[in-house]
Amino acid sequence: MKVTVRREGDLERLDELIARERVAVQRDRLRAVRLALDGVEALQIAATLSRSRRFVQEWAYAYRDGGVEAIRPGKSSGRPTKLPRDKEQAFRARMLGGATGADGGVCSLRGVDALKILEAEFGARYTLDGVYDLLHRLKLSCLVPRPRHRKNDPQVMQQWLEGAPLLSNG
Repeated sequence: MKVTVRREGDLERLDELIARERVAVQRDRLRAVRLALDGVEALQIAATLSRSRRFVQEWAYAYRDGGVEAIRPGKSSGRPTKLPRDKEQAFRARMLGGATGADGGVCSLRGVDALKILEAEFGARYTLDGVYDLLHRLKLSCLVPRPRHRKNDPQVMQQWLEGAPLLSNG
């Protein structure tokens, strides 16, 4: 494997980075490049590091094409969310707003209701487990006290209890 030093001081910088690195896969990337710069063949480097030949070639060529900076770990973007990040706060506000007449006459929103809201209003298809994960990430609790019906009037209930003929007071 023919890889040459791109800039003066790269060998010392690689040695320093290898000594400081605590993440094993990143340390192996640096070590693969360092060994390639010493003229060691890819198969021998792979055996030394217990990695594949492809791993060694990938990182040696990354150094060849971009220098030490090309070996540094980048931020992994991961899989995009089904509900875009810019709509999460709108969904959170909608959930905190409670049930509306369009929610089928319920007085408290449950996971299946959140599932329907996500699909109908935000165009995002989730599984029920995914909805609960989303609610958790948005710091919304699925455990809330039992809701009171909108027509519930404590004064009327107390009057009824006092005037009920079949209930005894003692």
